[in-house]
Amino acid sequence: MAERWILQFCHCHYGPFLDVARQYAALFRDTQYKVLTVYLTGEDTQAARDGSASDEVLFLNFRSKEVAGLKLKAIRAVRQILASRDFALIIAHRFKPLYIACLASKTLPVLAVHHAFGDYARSSRRWFAQFFQKRLWLLGVSDAVRDDIRACLPKWPATKIQTLYNRIDSAQLRLEQLSTTEARNALGLPQDAYIIGNVGRLHPDKDQATLIRGFALAREKLPAKSLLVILGTGELANDLKALSTQLGVDQSVLFLGQIPDARRYFRAFDVFALSSDHEPFGMVLLEAMAADLPIIATDCGGAREIVTGHGQLFPLGDSEKLAECLKTAPRPGLRNTRVEAFSDATIREDFWQKMTALHLLPSRR
Repeated sequence: MAERWILQFCHCHYGPFLDVARQYAALFRDTQYKVLTVYLTGEDTQAARDGSASDEVLFLNFRSKEVAGLKLKAIRAVRQILASRDFALIIAHRFKPLYIACLASKTLPVLAVHHAFGDYARSSRRWFAQFFQKRLWLLGVSDAVRDDIRACLPKWPATKIQTLYNRIDSAQLRLEQLSTTEARNALGLPQDAYIIGNVGRLHPDKDQATLIRGFALAREKLPAKSLLVILGTGELANDLKALSTQLGVDQSVLFLGQIPDARRYFRAFDVFALSSDHEPFGMVLLEAMAADLPIIATDCGGAREIVTGHGQLFPLGDSEKLAECLKTAPRPGLRNTRVEAFSDATIREDFWQKMTALHLLPSRR
C-alpha cells in the first residue's frame, strides 16, 4: 500500500506552536499516516525538528514581508510540496496557513485549527471561509473559541465547526518538573515562603493588575512570608511595578522576567493564579495541574472549561473575589487527575471519532 501523508502547516515554531505541532503529529502515531510538518517562517533548527515529533519537517524560511499580501510565493511552494506525495488531509494552524493551504490545493480537505478569538471578525475572512466551505472544517481549541467562530459563521452547520482541546503529555512533564526545593533554588526564591505564581506576558490581556490588587487585599489573611511571583516580560512591566508600589506590596511582588521553559519550575509555587482576559484555552493551567497545584482562574474563555470543578473561578477584573479565592486556596500536594482529560491519549480518541464521523479520514490503519 502506498504511503499516505498528512500535511501539517504552521506559521512558525516559536512560542507555544512547536508543542502544538507535536500535539497534532502525535494524533497519527501508530496509524497508516505519516506526518509532514511545514513551517512557513522560522529558521531550521534541530530543536524544532525534534520537537515537531513528525516523520518529516520542512522549513520554508519565508520572511514576514514575503507572506504579506497575496502570498503567491508561499502558495507555489506549498503546491510543489502537495505534488510530491499522496496527501490525505491538510491541518493548518491559524489563518495565514489556512489561506495558503486552500489556494495551494484544489481538492484536499483542510482542517483549520484556531487558537484565538476573533479570527473571523473580518468580513474578508468570513467571505474566504464561505468560498471554501465545501472542503474546509474548523476546530477551536476550546468550546469558547468554537462558539466565537460559530457566532461569526452562523449559517455553517455545527458539524463543520467543532472543538479539539489542546493537550499535554502530563507524565513526561511531571518527570521534567523540578521539585519544590530545586525550583525555588533555581528561581532564587525563599524555601519558607508561601508563593502565589503567575506565568504570562505582562500585557493587558493577562490582567496581572487585577492579580496584584487581589493579592494586596488578601495579604493580611495569607500565611506569613507570602509572595506573589510573576514570570514573564512585556509592555506593562513598569506600570505593574508602579502599581505594586502604590498598593504597598512592592516588597512582596516579585517580577522574575522571562524564564525559559518556565513550566519546569511550577512546583516552586503553592498556588497558581491566572487572571487573563478571555484566555482562548490556558495551557499554563494544564502545566500547573501537572504540578498538582491548586488553581485560581478568571471565569471566562477557555479557562472555565478547564477549571470548573477542579479549582476556583472569579469574575473577570474582580480583585475582591480574587482575594477571597486566595484566602481560601487549599494547600498543594493532592494529585490533580483533571489534567488527564487533556492528555494526548484522551484527545486522540476524540480526534479520531470526529474524523470518522465527518468522513475526513476513514480509519487509523
